[in-house]
Amino acid sequence: MGLFPPSRIPRVALLVETTRTYTRELLSGVRRYVAEHGPWSTFLELRALDSSPPEWLRDWDGDGILTRTFTPQTARIIAASGVPAVELRSTRLGDGRPFVGCDNAQIGRMVAEHFSERGYHQFGAYGLRTEPFFVERVRNFVSVLEARGFACEVLNEADSERPADWEGSQARLAEWLGALPKPAGVFAANDQLGVRLLDACQRAGIAVPEEVAVVGAENEETLCTFATPRLSSVQFDGQAVGFVAAQMLDDLMQGRAPAQPQQLVPPKGIVARESSDGCVIHDRLVAQAVRIIRENASFGINVNDLCERLNASRSTLDRRMQAALKRTPKQEILRVRFREVERLLRETDLTVEGIAAQTGFTHSQYLQAAFKEWSGLSPGQFRLGHQKGSSKAWGP
Repeated sequence: MGLFPPSRIPRVALLVETTRTYTRELLSGVRRYVAEHGPWSTFLELRALDSSPPEWLRDWDGDGILTRTFTPQTARIIAASGVPAVELRSTRLGDGRPFVGCDNAQIGRMVAEHFSERGYHQFGAYGLRTEPFFVERVRNFVSVLEARGFACEVLNEADSERPADWEGSQARLAEWLGALPKPAGVFAANDQLGVRLLDACQRAGIAVPEEVAVVGAENEETLCTFATPRLSSVQFDGQAVGFVAAQMLDDLMQGRAPAQPQQLVPPKGIVARESSDGCVIHDRLVAQAVRIIRENASFGINVNDLCERLNASRSTLDRRMQAALKRTPKQEILRVRFREVERLLRETDLTVEGIAAQTGFTHSQYLQAAFKEWSGLSPGQFRLGHQKGSSKAWGP
């Protein structure tokens, strides 16, 4: 028998930031639980991670709190309230409250496997010491690699993902990347660090992903899709975290002790974008060809242009690219072009004519016919089905 009579609706405060993709998904999971098991009377406001708790929380006589606690002050207020609470961010503050979060061991394993499947034997990790979960992600990534006989170079930011001296910090990062044995797979403890890695590679003239491939964590879409090239990232299962946390809080509000006071939810997988798209290429000629194609495909480069730039015969280039990539030079040019067509269809309102002009196709009619042959869909059909969908890249 629950503690609430039929007419009594539980009052729940959601102290969760609304500025991130992951936390919005988390709130969606809470909403799904409430739709299935509610109703709840909920307090929710637009918040940043470091937003202060609402003033009324100090004297609130509500029934439950779901929180991503940022400061010890907030933790003290919640603890003093005596209201059942579930933490959704970190166990760092150490007050022993029930916790639901992402499984950092699985994050490290997934990234290690992602790079290994693409043939990388040299690795780096870019970490942050501000939170235990950042440290744990890198530590687990390194331990998986070491268990397989691989070393990993680690660079940690001690203070913040927002450095006071941006230029000096990026110069140090570029120097570290320049010294890494290559080709290397580099894991960033979150997407903010992943974006910094990509910027440092650009400054240092390091080709991504041919020389350094980068994978971040959290799949914050604004950061990942704004980066150049777009950032691959581990996608957390925010909806599952939110649902499990709401279920745990419901148990607490009903006077039932949760079976597991701390629960970890595995990530959904890696959203592969251009920063880790492709395999390690040991043939230097092919590696050069791939880099030239990536940088020039949208400007209309063709196979003859490519052979001239490389001072290689067409037959030689065709044979070596087939051996390394299982694709001809023409197929690789089209693959890169269509990947850009796909991105523009998903992320912009450009017409087919405008997309053709930006991706090296002479006529929009040819683009439409070639795209349909390649994907099985017309550009309009693809846009309708994928504009708000996943970021799956063309090819392996």
